[in-house]
Amino acid sequence: MYVEEEVFDSDNLYHCGTCDRLVKAAKSAKLRKLPPFLTFSLLRFNFDFVKCERYKETSCYTFPLRINLKPFCEQSELDDLEYMYDLFSVIIHKGGCYGGHYHVYIKDVDHLGNWQFQEDKSNPDVNLEDLRNEEELDDPLMILKAVLLQEESNLIPVDQLGQKLLKKIGISWNKKYRKQYGPLRKFLQLHSQIFLLSSDDSTVSLLKDCSLQAESDIRGNDQQLLKTLTSEPPGLNDRPFCPHWFDINDSRVQPIKEKDIEQQFQGKESAYMLFYRKSQLQRPPEARANPRYRVPCHLLNEMDAANIELHIKRAECDSTNNNFELHLHLSPHYHFFNGALHPVVSQTESMWDLTFDKRKTLGDLRQSIFQLLRKILHLPLPKRDGPDALPSLLLEFWEGDMVLSVAKFVPAGLHVYQTLDGDHLTLCEIEIADGEDIFVWNGVEVGGIQIPAGSDCEPLLLNVLHPATSNEEEECQQLIDSPHVFPSNAEIGSVFTAFAIPDGVILVNKTESVGEESWITIPKEDLKKTFREQGLRNGSSILIQDSNDGNSLLTKQGKWITSVNEIDWLQVKNLCQLDAEEEQVKISATLNTVVFDIRIKAVKELKLMKELAEDSCLRPIDRNGKLLCPVPDNYTLKEAELKMGSSLGLCPGKAPTSSQLFLFFAVGSDVQPGTEMEIIVEETISVRDCLKVMLEKSGLSGDAWHLRKMDWCYEAGEALREEDAALKELMLCSGDTLLLIEGKLPPLGFLKVPIWWYQPRGPLHRWKSHQDQTDCTFSQGGVWRADSIQDAPSDAHTEVSLRYLGDVEISEDATLGELKSQAMTLPSFSEFSIPSPAFLRAWTVESKRPGRLLRAHYQQLREYKLGQRTEICLEPLQKEENLGPQHVLLRTQMRLPGKRAYALPVDLVWDTARGWTAGSLRHRVADFYSLPVEKIEIAKYLPEKFEWLPIPSWNQQITKRKKKKKQDNLQGAPYHLKDGDTIGIKNLLVEDDDDFSTVRDDIGREKQKEFALGKKKSQEALRVRSGDVPSGAETPARPRGPEASLSIHVGSFR
Repeated sequence: MYVEEEVFDSDNLYHCGTCDRLVKAAKSAKLRKLPPFLTFSLLRFNFDFVKCERYKETSCYTFPLRINLKPFCEQSELDDLEYMYDLFSVIIHKGGCYGGHYHVYIKDVDHLGNWQFQEDKSNPDVNLEDLRNEEELDDPLMILKAVLLQEESNLIPVDQLGQKLLKKIGISWNKKYRKQYGPLRKFLQLHSQIFLLSSDDSTVSLLKDCSLQAESDIRGNDQQLLKTLTSEPPGLNDRPFCPHWFDINDSRVQPIKEKDIEQQFQGKESAYMLFYRKSQLQRPPEARANPRYRVPCHLLNEMDAANIELHIKRAECDSTNNNFELHLHLSPHYHFFNGALHPVVSQTESMWDLTFDKRKTLGDLRQSIFQLLRKILHLPLPKRDGPDALPSLLLEFWEGDMVLSVAKFVPAGLHVYQTLDGDHLTLCEIEIADGEDIFVWNGVEVGGIQIPAGSDCEPLLLNVLHPATSNEEEECQQLIDSPHVFPSNAEIGSVFTAFAIPDGVILVNKTESVGEESWITIPKEDLKKTFREQGLRNGSSILIQDSNDGNSLLTKQGKWITSVNEIDWLQVKNLCQLDAEEEQVKISATLNTVVFDIRIKAVKELKLMKELAEDSCLRPIDRNGKLLCPVPDNYTLKEAELKMGSSLGLCPGKAPTSSQLFLFFAVGSDVQPGTEMEIIVEETISVRDCLKVMLEKSGLSGDAWHLRKMDWCYEAGEALREEDAALKELMLCSGDTLLLIEGKLPPLGFLKVPIWWYQPRGPLHRWKSHQDQTDCTFSQGGVWRADSIQDAPSDAHTEVSLRYLGDVEISEDATLGELKSQAMTLPSFSEFSIPSPAFLRAWTVESKRPGRLLRAHYQQLREYKLGQRTEICLEPLQKEENLGPQHVLLRTQMRLPGKRAYALPVDLVWDTARGWTAGSLRHRVADFYSLPVEKIEIAKYLPEKFEWLPIPSWNQQITKRKKKKKQDNLQGAPYHLKDGDTIGIKNLLVEDDDDFSTVRDDIGREKQKEFALGKKKSQEALRVRSGDVPSGAETPARPRGPEASLSIHVGSFR
């Protein structure tokens, strides 16, 4: 309703038609006549014209239970009650603007509700404060019971149950109980004997006690309950002050309190529409508690038929939810053999399935089994009367008492565990699970054999290896593997009795890894221990060996290796640069062989000088033929992580000790395979001393050097700044590679930034960094030009437009503007005429070309996270610019009509505040070039591949899972649009073909193919010439680090 008063004053006066002048006035809308019912829509759904998408308003909107409309009415002289309206219904929406669910709160005006909130008064003193100081706090059953008992209706949504648990005990279910008991909803389902879940598992309540005492209490209260339901609901005259509300949610109706309406003021589940009725409206007396009042007869008939069908479905659902399957095994169909029960005929013929209600008692189950036995045994109905006639007849055939026991299948067969007692208990109380196996017997014996029962004597199926004997009773070398069953509580020494061996040694298999078997001898004093105490389980292997056998299979370490395993070996290559009869040999070894033994065997078999036994080491050879870090002599192959069949190199020199480090190092950042040098230093040496040793070994001098550690992608990483720190403190390990980089490191907190001059010329240009000056030459004007390089064919025809100006040493706290100002003081900058730093655009140099655009003139360099190896290039501008975080700078080029070429690039600033969509970009380009948006085609240029990637005109796609529109994002794959990218534009008014490529692109792709083909041929030729490369090794190439799974988050540093 638009009833707010609008005042016209000050600069917004009203022109009066009567007096013909501007006067103060007020405008408002008044209600002339009030209806009996009012409907309000809270306008939860709205449209965002900035993002061009719908959204749901979830903010708080409070509404009263009673509203007075007198201030909004034209006539106000009536009684106040004429203007009063009471809230009687609220429509609630749960979800978002693209989908959700509606339910409604309705006030019980006619008092149709025939139930009240039931409070369990059986244990009113239970509260969580008493449980805090008891061990019951660790029992989730007690906690959840206490939470539900505090609810007035014992009924609560499962989601709110978790929240109330968190509020009461101060810790969530997932943190305290999930690891042990699983998710909350699954825990409630597993304890269906205590908790009652609704059909859709959304609400939970406590079940009534199933004991006999509880049943008598319920029967005693049935009459009182019936009296309450049939009589007039109590307190009808008081209902206006204590209204009764219902929540109608599809087929689920439950009572709520009036205060629950306040929870729907805000959030994803909130009020959507409000319904008010006049307070003076009175329903006729005959409508009270009469749901059939003024309902047409044909509708009443339909309702009755629907209710009958509903009751039938509820009964079927109740049966489905409470019935489970039991597998019955009758003892006459089983016999005891080899430590367990086995069927006489077959498993299928010896087992019967019984569907039973888990709410019934064990006595009921026993009676049902009697009925089933009568059908199975085909016994006639008894002629004598009495309830015990049939059981007596069956017991005569059964020959003993009927005992029900829980049984389980184990590898040895069927084993009897717990005997079921207490015929008055329900199957839920004795925790019988669905699909349980029940063994029906007399409780003592089966087929005249006494049956061991219980978990203590559970049968174990073991694999026993024992020596075979010949006809002359002489032992053979062959071992026989035979399965045998032993009770888990039997002594291990009973193995001798089972195999008629007077005495001997028992070994247990302790398998540690694939390909290795470890057998441990059991001492004689432990032979009296049980199989369970010794840790044996189903499938374990034991070995019986005669104690008089002199050829023991045990080693000194107590390990025994089966002779079936194949002998493993390592290949050792002679790299000592000495003449030998053999170039390489194979040395037999196992994972427990010590490296020293392998090295001595290799020296002997290669027939080298004995001096090498004291002054040599073994070094692994990787797949590229590179020698890795030497392996210490005291390591086993398993400790050294060496695989069987790998290649080792026998090299002169001793391996580093435990306090030394073996390091690779190289000069410069461009490390070629095979150019690394090696050094052994103490792990306590400082970075400064290590640098001196490396400079001395490489023949370099001077103080303008520093060390950097090679990172995982084999590039120069962060510098080792702490020159006084020991290598061990910096977590350096043997095998790491350090790089000698020329140049002194700046002080801590300062950056040494190389500055380049960037003059863009076209989209197909390459850039060169100052570290590659040896491969470049100056041309006229001081612009770098790239020479033709064999390993970079894309640079052979490209003019580089980056010029090195010098280095700037600046604090990380300085701003980008101060960096530009300091760069303008460089001597090489004097030939350029730049009025102020605002006429310079700064880029980082990445992959030898401008990469990330640095905006925000007054932002500190520290916030850009530049790093110690960042290079900056400066681009001149014709006018000042102020790019915001939502602006993207693109190089646009218009395609020349009739030619496979483009015009010079023009900078275009695109505002992405409304999204990174293709439609938004197309509209910006069309507006910039004054062309119709439907008459242009755009594409992004990929200089590495010499390809153009078209950007289509569509801007939405439909996801199959959520079935809603999803905006495309040019920041993601496959476009990855960013600052500085080149966008080609084609005017369809003059050219309508699909080709964006140029002649230079064809030349570049052709040279890439030629370069790849030449590289492949050179590798093959090198492989042919390298006849001494170990088998399986590839051509030495740029080393690659081990692959690893990484999760990288790239932030926005604009």
